[in-house]
Amino acid sequence: MTAPNPSPTTRSHDRPPVYVVGGGPGGLATAASLKAHGVRAVVLERSDRVGTSWRGHYDRLHLHTTRRLSGLPGLPIPRRFGRWVARDDVIRYLEKYAEYHDLEVVTGVEVTRIDRAADDRGWVLRATGGRELTAAAVVVATGYNHTPRLPDWPGRGTFTGRLLHASEYRNPAPYAGQDVLVVGVGNTGAEIAVDLVAGGAARVRLAVRTPPHIVRRSTMGWPAQLTGILCRRLPVSLVDRLAVPLGKLSVPDLAPQGLPRPDTGLYSRVREGSIPVQDVGLIDAVRTGKVEPVAAVASFEDDAVLLADGTRITPRTVIAATGYRQGLEHLVGHLDVLDPATGRPRPHGSRTLPTARGLYFTGYTNPISGMLRELARDADQIARTLSKRP
Repeated sequence: MTAPNPSPTTRSHDRPPVYVVGGGPGGLATAASLKAHGVRAVVLERSDRVGTSWRGHYDRLHLHTTRRLSGLPGLPIPRRFGRWVARDDVIRYLEKYAEYHDLEVVTGVEVTRIDRAADDRGWVLRATGGRELTAAAVVVATGYNHTPRLPDWPGRGTFTGRLLHASEYRNPAPYAGQDVLVVGVGNTGAEIAVDLVAGGAARVRLAVRTPPHIVRRSTMGWPAQLTGILCRRLPVSLVDRLAVPLGKLSVPDLAPQGLPRPDTGLYSRVREGSIPVQDVGLIDAVRTGKVEPVAAVASFEDDAVLLADGTRITPRTVIAATGYRQGLEHLVGHLDVLDPATGRPRPHGSRTLPTARGLYFTGYTNPISGMLRELARDADQIARTLSKRP
């Protein structure tokens, strides 16, 4: 259950707990799994409620993975939420999950730094309010979508229209009748573009740097997620070859509308961190001209956006679906556990580095098999590993 602002060390236990940093799906799943294995876990959440990141997503968001394959350990998602669970129902599920498992969640506490304990047998967490918390082990689960990333385009500060990151977008109502440019053709950008069309935007353009692989969310009842799970067991080169004819069968050629098929393999792109776009209306919107693909953004100049192909356009609003950073540098950057190129943890799940034993990370990959499914698997593996520690 969630408690506002108590001290995380008020309960009497002989051994320091495992602290889980972050009260989203990954943190809650890990805490529940640890509890099931007899390990005391305390979740530290900087906001006043669990599932904060989900509360900030746009209104029309639904899981792109099926309800049955998205439940966390110990509690299935209710059938009444449907096959593709809506954002608000995900939030309800996370709240119920914390309550159902009677998790020890402490809200209003932000962990600012994690250090090795002086005796090298545990960890010290430094948190708001001058707290120093001693942990037997730490699981960092602050989330993949932590810090919005907005490119520093030349001239960005001179733009007289409105420029916002996709994290600020909620619904299309404020943009009805407007000329809007969406930058980025990942799942978020594609879905926002379709949402804007449905909400009455006068014109919607979609800036594309690299053409995406587009897959149907479900084909004849078979969800793309199941295909993704199977793909993880196959060689990358084989999946790349098989994806070409299957893609041509399921997705029409959109090159005449400015969205050509990619010239790189589907699974090769996944391994580089680029997940296919699951179609929730983009194909039809592009084919009918309601969403217009354009070149990537090069720069801004007063009321104009200059595109990489030299085109100059003047949208009233620009929505940047340009991704997120994990924002872990201040927390663990000094421990040599982050990839210098991406800022993401080098160890993941139940693996730790020899120089940082007892420090675990979950939720910092974007797997083709589904984020929530992999969070659940990570949670169980971390719990099994920690339950075997003396």
